[in-house]
Amino acid sequence: MITEQLKRRRPISKKRGFTLIEIMLVIGLMVLLVGLVVTNVDNLFGTNQTELVRFKVKESFKTPLTSYRIHMGSFPTTQQGLKALAVRPEGDGGRWRGPYIEGEENLKDPWGRDLQYRYPGTHNTSSYDLYSLGPDGTESGDDITNW
Repeated sequence: MITEQLKRRRPISKKRGFTLIEIMLVIGLMVLLVGLVVTNVDNLFGTNQTELVRFKVKESFKTPLTSYRIHMGSFPTTQQGLKALAVRPEGDGGRWRGPYIEGEENLKDPWGRDLQYRYPGTHNTSSYDLYSLGPDGTESGDDITNW
């Protein structure tokens, strides 16, 4: 009778699962990777923000400012600033055909500060100066400029 019961039992499977040590090792590696990513997120996004504003300052405003100059006869004054690209300036004589750029939020850098604009430029004397104060928000070596 006992031998019959033993014969009816299923044979022991040769399939094996993961050991506790293997599972702990995988979890430890995952925690290490997440820790590395979290500590470097600021560096990753900081670089992307700098590249974004560099493109914005050097390239993105060329067409809107050139279109404004063609219609109005000159670039916006320093006093009018970049806002003249989004909102009709006073005394435009009916020549303004904008908006040349959509939304005033596009006139800011990735850190939420207004882009700095000067016409006539002190660095680009025949054109305009356009720059961001960079991540630190002050005029310093990390400024991103169009000159």
